[in-house]
Amino acid sequence: MKNIFRLIRWQNLLMLAVVMWLVGHTIVLPILEKAMFVALLPWYVEYMLILSATFIAAGGYAINDYFDTKIDAINRPDRQVINNGIDKPTAMFVHQALTILGVILGLVVALLVRSWTVALIILFTPGLLWFYSASYKRQFIIGNMMVALVCALCPLLIAVANAAAFRYQFEVIVPYTTIIKDIYTQVGVFSAFAFLFTLIREIIKDLEDQVGDREMECHTLPVVIGEMWTKVVVTLLIVLSVAALAHVYFVFLDGTFTWSSRTLRYMLIGLVLPLLCDLVLLWTSKLPSDYRHVQVLMKVIMLIGMFLPLVINI
Repeated sequence: MKNIFRLIRWQNLLMLAVVMWLVGHTIVLPILEKAMFVALLPWYVEYMLILSATFIAAGGYAINDYFDTKIDAINRPDRQVINNGIDKPTAMFVHQALTILGVILGLVVALLVRSWTVALIILFTPGLLWFYSASYKRQFIIGNMMVALVCALCPLLIAVANAAAFRYQFEVIVPYTTIIKDIYTQVGVFSAFAFLFTLIREIIKDLEDQVGDREMECHTLPVVIGEMWTKVVVTLLIVLSVAALAHVYFVFLDGTFTWSSRTLRYMLIGLVLPLLCDLVLLWTSKLPSDYRHVQVLMKVIMLIGMFLPLVINI
């Protein structure tokens, strides 16, 4: 059982579940309460949707390790799970069982909220994860983009489900469509950062894994354009992230540059400063173990970032 939890990356799944819950309760719910509405999704429907995404992601981790056995034997032999506690048939069974369970739960939610969009996302994501693991992760940039897209879709699922429930319960008139627009806009901003931060981390992971990737003839960013230019790409993405955070604070939130602002302090200390530190670590890294530290710090930044809506809505 311990090895199965290692296979499905239970820490990452916990993060995913918390992110989806936070999106519902710190972004969507305040918008509804401001407009004098109560929660649209019954608690059991919300939790079914979160479990659906979590199970599908767990199946994705299992199939990723299934296809990456040879690469992981080179890049991270000490952390490899398959053939070191779990055999490949078991990993495939875990993938199939969790994916089927996740899809069934997701389709039930889609039926309850009357949403074809939720159903399409639930059906589309497992296939995306399969083709990513089997082929696209070894292709130039497309694999990184696919993982980032899947991560961005998870919080968006909460917005789509709530919007569908809203349309089902109320007539779509101008004030209501404004509420739906606010939900999509605010959750969309959160999902955009999820996409951007995940993309940065995935590229850094390619820097960490470039030895095995070269051995297996993968066409990842470091293999194709070289280590230095990959660092340039990551630098540009981090600069874009900092600029986007500034835009969100000063334009989207209409904030002012004052230290008394809890949101500004959280952004500067929790996100901007760690991003700049990660940038310094990136350019001083040479060994896989160095890049490991860079991508772990990026994961910590993502963890801090997922609580930002909670700070904004205090």
